[in-house]
Amino acid sequence: MSIQVSSVPEQTGLSNAAQQRLDFANHLIDLAKQSPSAEWLKPLRDRSLALIQEQSFPTTKDEEWRFTDLSDLVKVRFEQIDRHSAVNVDAVTQFALTEESTRLVFVNGMYAPELSTIAPETGLTVSNLSGISEAQRGSLENYLGQQPGSEELFTALNTAGISDAAVIKVAKNQAIKSPVHLLFVSTTRSKPTFIQPRTLVIAEPNSSLTIVEEYESIGEEQSFTNAVTEIFLAENAQISHTRIQRESVAAFHIGKTAVSQARTARYTCNAIDLGGKLARHHLEIYQTGEQTETYLNGLTFIRGEQLSDTHSTIALTQPYGTTRQLHKCIIDDRAHAVFNGKVYVPQAAQQTDAGQLNRNLLLSSKARIDTKPQLEIVADNVKCTHGATVSQLDEDEIFYLQSRGIDAASAERLLVYAFAYEVLDRIPVESLKQSLVDFARNYHSRPCGIR
Repeated sequence: MSIQVSSVPEQTGLSNAAQQRLDFANHLIDLAKQSPSAEWLKPLRDRSLALIQEQSFPTTKDEEWRFTDLSDLVKVRFEQIDRHSAVNVDAVTQFALTEESTRLVFVNGMYAPELSTIAPETGLTVSNLSGISEAQRGSLENYLGQQPGSEELFTALNTAGISDAAVIKVAKNQAIKSPVHLLFVSTTRSKPTFIQPRTLVIAEPNSSLTIVEEYESIGEEQSFTNAVTEIFLAENAQISHTRIQRESVAAFHIGKTAVSQARTARYTCNAIDLGGKLARHHLEIYQTGEQTETYLNGLTFIRGEQLSDTHSTIALTQPYGTTRQLHKCIIDDRAHAVFNGKVYVPQAAQQTDAGQLNRNLLLSSKARIDTKPQLEIVADNVKCTHGATVSQLDEDEIFYLQSRGIDAASAERLLVYAFAYEVLDRIPVESLKQSLVDFARNYHSRPCGIR
C-alpha cells in the first residue's frame, strides 16, 4: 500500500485498518504541506514529499516495526498549531540546567525567542533556521536533509513540513565549554497536537561541544512529536549528546537521530527515555572516516501501559573504528520495551572493535521486553561482541540488604537505582545527571516483590 500525497477518494479493496492508516498518513501529509517555510526550502520539501509517495505506512508485519503497533496512533486526529501557545518563563525555567549559558526553546515546534537565552561565544553559532543569514544559508544546504536514511517515512514527513529548526555550528578548532540546551516543549489544548521539531548540528574539524536535547510536555493531553536531529562531525571533532524524552504518558513520540563521523571523530550519546504512551527513537551512526570512536549509552525507564522502542544502527565502512553500546531498560507494571541494535562491519572495516550490551530489569511479571541485538560481520580481522540479559530483582540481594537493617521497599529502590546509575553516571552535565539520579533513587515500585 503506497501512500498518496494528495487526499484520496474512498478506496476499494482496503480493510478498515488499512483505510484508517491511509487516511491518517494523508492527513499528516496535508498538515506538513500547510506548514509555512522559506522559498529556499521548497526543493528539499518537494523531494521529501516525493519520497513519502514511495513508502508504506508501517505495521507490525514490517520487521522494523514488529513489536511496535501504531494502531492507537492512527486513531487520533491531530492538529498542527499555527503559532506557539502562551508559555510563561516560569514554565520553562523548571527545565533550566545550572551549567547552561545558551538555551534554545521551541514551543510546539516553533522557536520562542522570548524564552531563549543565547550567550555570545567565540566560534559558536546558535540560532533557529529563519534567523540564519543568507550568507550562512548556503553552507547549511549541504547538510540539511542530507544524512542517509532521509527516505524513511517519518523522517521524510518531518522534512516535508520543515519550516524552522534549531541550528548549532561549532567553528574549526573551537572547544565550547558550556553545554547548549535545546528544549522542545509541547503544550496541549482541546485538540491533540502534531509537532515536528528539527535540529541540525555541525562540528567543524578539531572542535568540541556538549549538547542537551530535551523533550518535555506541559499538560497531559494527547500530542504527537515527530522529531529529527542531524549531526555532522568533521575530522577530529567531538560531540557529547544527551537526549532526554520526558513527555506526558498520553504523548506519542517518534524520533530520529542521524550522525555522520569523519576521520578520528568522537561521538557520545546518552539517550534517556522516560515518557510517552508510545515512544520510539531510532539512532543511526554513519562512519565516513577511519579511527572513529562511538559511545552509545541508553536508559529506558517506563511503567503503566507505556511502550518504548529503541532502534540503533551503526554502519561502519572504514577501518580502526571503536564502538561501545550499553542500553538498559527498567520496566514496571504492564509496560513494554523494545531494543533492536544493529552493527554492520563490512569487509572494509578491518580492525574494528565493537561491543554491544542490552540489559533489562523487569519489575513486574506483566512487564515485557523484546530485545534483538544484531552483529553483521564480513571483515575477518575484528573484535566484536554483543549480548542481552533479562532479569528480575534478585531476592538474595534484597534479603542481604534486609539483613543489614534496610526494609524491603528501600532495598528494592536501592537495587533499581544501582541498575540505572551505570548509565546515568555517564551524563556529563551534573545538574541534569543529579535530577535523573534523584528520579531513579526515589522510584517507588509500589508493593514489595515481583508482581
